[in-house]
Amino acid sequence: MKGVVFVELFEFVEQNYDVFFLQDLIEAADLPSGGVYTAVGTYPGCEMARLAAAFAQKTGLSVPEIMKKFGHHLFGRFVVNYPAFFEGGQDALSFLASIEGYIHREVYKLYPDAELPRFEIRDQTADGMALIYNSTRHLGDLCEGLILGCLDHFGEAFTLTRTTLRADDVSSIQFDLRRA
Repeated sequence: MKGVVFVELFEFVEQNYDVFFLQDLIEAADLPSGGVYTAVGTYPGCEMARLAAAFAQKTGLSVPEIMKKFGHHLFGRFVVNYPAFFEGGQDALSFLASIEGYIHREVYKLYPDAELPRFEIRDQTADGMALIYNSTRHLGDLCEGLILGCLDHFGEAFTLTRTTLRADDVSSIQFDLRRA
């Protein structure tokens, strides 16, 4: 997993708690990396799972709640750090539909070794679509938070429903977005 996600997680923790909480979290997670990340580095995905579990234990929040909140935050950070992706008068649906064909292509230019989830768009209309998330990392809750962050960023009201299609070695989740 790219270090930028870990760096942003630490920023999220510091903003919502404090640096001492973050230090305790890193210590409790007992990370192979020691919790030292660079944005361009690549780290084991298990470290995100350990951090989320330690975060849940320290706060009483569930891991899904934490990952959704972090995903929402992360979308906002992507807007700040990668403004070119958000130019051109798009809306939430067109932005989400562009992830696989445009955004991920650009990410691979920056990070050729990135292991990104795959997205498939089905049944796209002006009033909604189905977005299929596929990943070996099982970060569907993070993905859901990113989608919710996207909807908030574009100021659009959609209902979001989630259906697990597969949960073995690959996580496959269908997110249905319908205009509210």
